[in-house]
Amino acid sequence: MTRKTAQDFDQELLILFDAYVHGTIDRRGFLERAQKFATAGMTAGALLAALSPNFAAGQQIAKDDRRLKTKMLSYPSTAGSGTCKGYLAKPANASGKLPGVLVIHENRGLNPHIEDIARRLALDNFIAFAPDALSPLGGYPGDEDKARDLFGRLDQQKTTEDFVAAANFLRGREECTGKLGVVGFCYGGGVAHTLATRLPELNAAVSFYGNHPPAQAAAKVKAPLLIHFAGLDERINASWPAYEAALKAAGVTYTAHQYAGTQHGFNNDTTPRYDAAAAGLAWGRTMAFFNKHLRTSGA
Repeated sequence: MTRKTAQDFDQELLILFDAYVHGTIDRRGFLERAQKFATAGMTAGALLAALSPNFAAGQQIAKDDRRLKTKMLSYPSTAGSGTCKGYLAKPANASGKLPGVLVIHENRGLNPHIEDIARRLALDNFIAFAPDALSPLGGYPGDEDKARDLFGRLDQQKTTEDFVAAANFLRGREECTGKLGVVGFCYGGGVAHTLATRLPELNAAVSFYGNHPPAQAAAKVKAPLLIHFAGLDERINASWPAYEAALKAAGVTYTAHQYAGTQHGFNNDTTPRYDAAAAGLAWGRTMAFFNKHLRTSGA
């Protein structure tokens, strides 16, 4: 069966789905409003299923790929939730220390897609660590709807501290050079921005369509930023001009790209919002950015 793309859905329906994903409306609200797009062969429920993640279809690197070593680890978060968990991926035959990249998930916790992202980074010769914000609530539950409900119960102040602790945990591991980058997607893109304001020792931060911190926080950013925007993402894009002006005023090094015609989530290859061309370009830019800032001694 041919995988559906964003072009197979009405833009109004895609905006409605985005509202559902981000908690503006609940499942019942989505189904009620999506009814107008239903057809004899595609009910509102079927539309939701078609738009939702298919992790098997999006997997690029197998969990048991012999080129990698992966495991779940616990790490301390004394200012946050106490103890949290995350997924570590690194090359199986690494020689010497490698730079670390913290991978921050979307607002569903550490699901199979984010684990796959960590494995992709490991194959590019990084040590990747993907913490699970849902750790204090038992971790990612294996169901996206349940994960969404759990996410709304998090203490976001503690969760932020959990991510700060994860960054310090990765940076301090014996197999890490001490060079540290962060990449985040959607919710995680916002966390990547936040960590750039919290961690002066951070060497590089990449945000995929994430919310921006308050403008006054831009003065705290020391790391170079790479920021990816979806062209059809008014919710996120509206706040960029103010934050960009603050970054410029603070003298922050940043590069921003907007990918015309793409949806929020265009890098996530488990859903129809995925745009292969834009995702490939954005990921290539991300790897070049990390290689520049995490592997060179002077960066």
